[in-house]
Amino acid sequence: MGTEPRECVPEQPVRRDRSRLLLWAPLAGVTMLVLAGAVLWLAGRRGAAEVVWASATVAALVPAAWSVLRQLWRRQFGVDVIAVLALVGALVVREYLAGAVIAVMLATGRALEAYAQGRATRDLRALLARAPRTARRRGPGGSVEEVPLDRVAAGDRLLVGPGDVVPVDGQVDEPVTLDESVVTGESRLVRRAAGEQVASGVVNAGAGFGMRATRDAAGSTYAGIVRLAEEATAHKAPMVRLADRYAAAFVPFTLVLAGLGWLLSGEFVRAVAVLVVATPCPLLLATPIAIVSGLSRTARRGVLVRDGGSLELLGRARTLLVDKTGTLTAGRPRAAEVVAAPGGDRDDVLRLAASVEQLSPHVLARALVAQARERGLSLTEPAGVTEEPGRGVRGSVDGRQVRVGQLDGDLPDWAGSARSRAELAGRSVVWVSGERDPLGAILLEDPVRPDARRTVRRLREAGLRRIVMVTGDRPDVAAQVAGVVGVDDVVARCAPAEKATRVREEAGRAVTVMVGDGVNDAPALAEAHVGVAMGATGATASADVADAVLTVDRLDRLADAVEIARYARRIAVQSASVGMGLAVLAMLAAAVGWLPPVAGAFLQEGIDVLVILNALRALGGGLRRRDVSPGTRELLDRYAAEHGGIRDVLAALTDTADLVATAPDAPQCLPALRETHRRLVDQVLPHEAAEERQLYPALADPLGSAEATSTMSRAHVEIRRLVDRIGAHLAQAGDGPLRRDQLTDLLAALYGLAAVLRLHLAQEEEDYFSLNPAEPAESR
Repeated sequence: MGTEPRECVPEQPVRRDRSRLLLWAPLAGVTMLVLAGAVLWLAGRRGAAEVVWASATVAALVPAAWSVLRQLWRRQFGVDVIAVLALVGALVVREYLAGAVIAVMLATGRALEAYAQGRATRDLRALLARAPRTARRRGPGGSVEEVPLDRVAAGDRLLVGPGDVVPVDGQVDEPVTLDESVVTGESRLVRRAAGEQVASGVVNAGAGFGMRATRDAAGSTYAGIVRLAEEATAHKAPMVRLADRYAAAFVPFTLVLAGLGWLLSGEFVRAVAVLVVATPCPLLLATPIAIVSGLSRTARRGVLVRDGGSLELLGRARTLLVDKTGTLTAGRPRAAEVVAAPGGDRDDVLRLAASVEQLSPHVLARALVAQARERGLSLTEPAGVTEEPGRGVRGSVDGRQVRVGQLDGDLPDWAGSARSRAELAGRSVVWVSGERDPLGAILLEDPVRPDARRTVRRLREAGLRRIVMVTGDRPDVAAQVAGVVGVDDVVARCAPAEKATRVREEAGRAVTVMVGDGVNDAPALAEAHVGVAMGATGATASADVADAVLTVDRLDRLADAVEIARYARRIAVQSASVGMGLAVLAMLAAAVGWLPPVAGAFLQEGIDVLVILNALRALGGGLRRRDVSPGTRELLDRYAAEHGGIRDVLAALTDTADLVATAPDAPQCLPALRETHRRLVDQVLPHEAAEERQLYPALADPLGSAEATSTMSRAHVEIRRLVDRIGAHLAQAGDGPLRRDQLTDLLAALYGLAAVLRLHLAQEEEDYFSLNPAEPAESR
């Protein structure tokens, strides 16, 4: 098969155990030597104790010295040099206990740092695994053979099966339906006519089709994306530890102070004492503890950050670039509106379409079937189903011939209006037809995530100054989404290479985060200081290139991660600053002879305990959001589920307003108005009143104040007022028909109510329903 993935060998438990042993073995060994020396000292064998402590000192000195030499070879300079000098000095002046205490500190810091760095897994295995390895090539006499991809050449005739990844760039022989989102970011299914070009990496969303290769595998689009990701990852600068940024000032100060103490007193032991208390324990211990605490917290929030350096950069980010499809939007088609032909029924149109599509494998079919079942529609098993490549699906449902797909010829007025409305809203249309005439239309959209706008606001509050949406989608669709979520800039029709270039430019001006979900985002993710992948959507390629992965399908977890990262970094810097400030005071005391090396080592350990306790504060706090109680979650679930029925009433309200505007004297106009008013009174008003009594008071704590829902309460008042006005017009009309002097005010009430209700539903879903987490909240 052309889409057969490479096999991934799971990591073996024995290998994991061995890695864990190698990680903590140095710390355990040094600690045992220090304790053994203490036992010997207490037993009166002081000579043996000093030998053991000297061994611990040497055991720490060798790897530390080797690390410093490697850094110097790479022209890097860090605070580790102080620890090496302190260990050497302790050996020279025979202060072996002081050296052993420093050894424990160094081993602890190394273990914590190695633990954080050990989370890094930056490779492109999944990206390469998704690439097809074989292709179906047509041979003489109509035969089809499966050949390795590297044997495909330009001009070969290929066959692409349903659901297959197109193996190479080529030209299709017949009309096809493709899912190109993996390469372009375009969320809607795309139809390509016979003779059009298709890119490798896109997915066949329809029936099998033939094509002629125009490039070999190495020169095709998908291979280029893989190369871009590999190059961007290879060119990424290595991370500089937070501790090393203090080295430029602290190390020279320490050496000068130690030298002055030795020079002025003539006692080398003073220089050693200064170096002992200058050993950067707060940097080597407190900083990793705060960062690892932040890593742990982000993991509990559903965000896996690969290493401490990435978390620290996330805490300093000022610019965010974010993909649209699958990131700010759901990335899956949804029936935003169902339009029925005059005299038809919306639910029946959706039921017929979903019934026929039950046997189809493409994404659109699954979306229609799922939505019909969510609305409680009873689907019928279709008969005689056939799929016409590029045209749609045909079958028999309850004895009626139904076709779902494209529509040829002249459109009736209602259908032309539906198509025009879809184009204005940036939606695609699927037509549902009978034997001769269209029965209805389903308008599809890729909805904006309910938590997207709230997440953008939280990210701005957390310190991000510039938020840009980059997408391969059309400018009009991109502009609509950008307006909803509130970004600063939009870059539409952005190819993968252009995305990577844009990220590189932004990264040159400020610490930059890139968020994406598809293979087309992988190069851009690798170029950013911090690449964040929406891993829950199955975007394994972008996830393996990224520095952080959202394991839950919720964008608001990104805001959680940024807030936690900023808090953890602030605690790390605070711990390091306070600890090093105390260390400087101790260094001054050591320089004038008030603090011998052994006492300085234990004082330094006391400072370590203080800063470590402070660093542990990173395990909690920092989040601006408040978790929602289980009872409130149940309320949110209940009222969110009711919104589907409210939207049905909203659709009927719009249809009724159109009917009143175009045919107020029609016999069906007044009955339709009465039915719509009845549904408003029986469904909408009780829903709003129940929210006012139950939901809004329960949201006071998560939102921080009862005033947070006051604007929504005001919307409830306006909804009731407009419903009452419609009822008053019905009372004036009596048995009908509607009077001409009523129409202007009645239409204002109908369209006004539709606008207010649509906005109110969107606001509740963005501001309130998005509070409900998809998984258990972080343990408190």
